[in-house]
Amino acid sequence: MTAISAVASHRPDTVPLDRLQHDIGLTDLQLRQYERFYGLAEICREPGSGEADLLRQAVAALGELPGREQDVRYVLQARTMPSPLPYPRTSIATLLSELGLRHATGVVVSQHACASGLLALDMAGTLLAADGDPDALALVLAGEKVGTRQSQSIPGVTVMGEGAAAVLVSAAGTRDRMLGYAADTHSRFHDAFLMDDETVAADFRAVYPVALGEVIHAALDEAGCGPDDVALVLPHNVNRLSWVAVCKQLGLPLDRIYLDLVPRTGHCFCADPFINLQQAVADRRLTPGDRYLMTSVGLGATFAAMVLQH
Repeated sequence: MTAISAVASHRPDTVPLDRLQHDIGLTDLQLRQYERFYGLAEICREPGSGEADLLRQAVAALGELPGREQDVRYVLQARTMPSPLPYPRTSIATLLSELGLRHATGVVVSQHACASGLLALDMAGTLLAADGDPDALALVLAGEKVGTRQSQSIPGVTVMGEGAAAVLVSAAGTRDRMLGYAADTHSRFHDAFLMDDETVAADFRAVYPVALGEVIHAALDEAGCGPDDVALVLPHNVNRLSWVAVCKQLGLPLDRIYLDLVPRTGHCFCADPFINLQQAVADRRLTPGDRYLMTSVGLGATFAAMVLQH
């Protein structure tokens, strides 16, 4: 059974949202909306660092990796956007060499946009199960740099941060075991990736809580449990307001959604659920045996949910 053996993250220093107002193109009214209703306040940014630097620092915090490099069979980089560089100049190629993982197979996963992190975790477990070695591991990496103005934010939704995560995955671990996973792509949004058409954006906002609720229920059904059995939801950190509608759809109290990092990170592409897991464990929000839910939504549009047991 797919399991998270260890998780670590790198969260750069933050920048107050109002200092990014001009770069993002927010009006004063929009800035107040983002701060008061969306719950955004500080955004993780690391000027002068590249994508490989962010991921390198997340891996460096993964204390369980040193000494087990030879057990790592696969390295999966989860990306929201396709790599801006041609192979072998990609960040994953650089990291395989630096980390002593040249023997491992490197894979970049971006088909589900920001939901690609959960897809990569599921793929890692599938690859390890086929490998047959009980000691084999996979390393999932997530986190990207903000580049163009378009990649700095999702208009009317969130602001992107530069946090990163590194996750060690095993096929048969005893902690943080995956019990259910579901994903569904609503392909009619495929040609409106930036959501800059207000009609399409309004349609997406209407579909959002229902579509996310459907994959959450599908993942819970596969796990053999219901919403009341979930101790904590580790979300994608887009904003607080969107979870009000989703909670109504699911009948979940809002305080069961781990929103602590929304004001402190922004939306860190595919890394959010894993950054939240690392911090929630540090905050003692999960106890052994707790079932928890990870969620993510990728524009384009893929909705994903995963149930795990701590």
